[in-house]
Amino acid sequence: MAGVVLNNLNLKKGHCLELKARIPTDSKGFCVNLGKDLSNFIIHFNARFDLHGDTNTIVCNSKEADAWGTEQRESSFPFEQGAETLVCFEYQEDKLIVKLSNGQEFSFPIRMPVDTIDFLSLEGIELKSITLQ
Repeated sequence: MAGVVLNNLNLKKGHCLELKARIPTDSKGFCVNLGKDLSNFIIHFNARFDLHGDTNTIVCNSKEADAWGTEQRESSFPFEQGAETLVCFEYQEDKLIVKLSNGQEFSFPIRMPVDTIDFLSLEGIELKSITLQ
């Protein structure tokens, strides 16, 4: 896996993970994965400029034991190639609240309950900072 990979993140329910990053000027898309490990994602957040037949769309999914769940598409797309962005993931009991840089937010259901989110990976984006709140 290319990009940033963090283990032992220890994100607990009620807390928020804030990512600040720069999107490459030639980006087709980028993704943020949060979960237990490489085979188990609570959320696969995939912002697509022009990728897999999607244009300016956020596609979210979960993955359990390497098996993908049902995709959820979001039409809000505040991202710009070559710009910095901010995305927050608030971990709640039954969902993640995803807060976008334009002030909009949406929820994604927790399909695989875990006590803590220990794994983070980023692909296609340049990490500037991580804040746990």
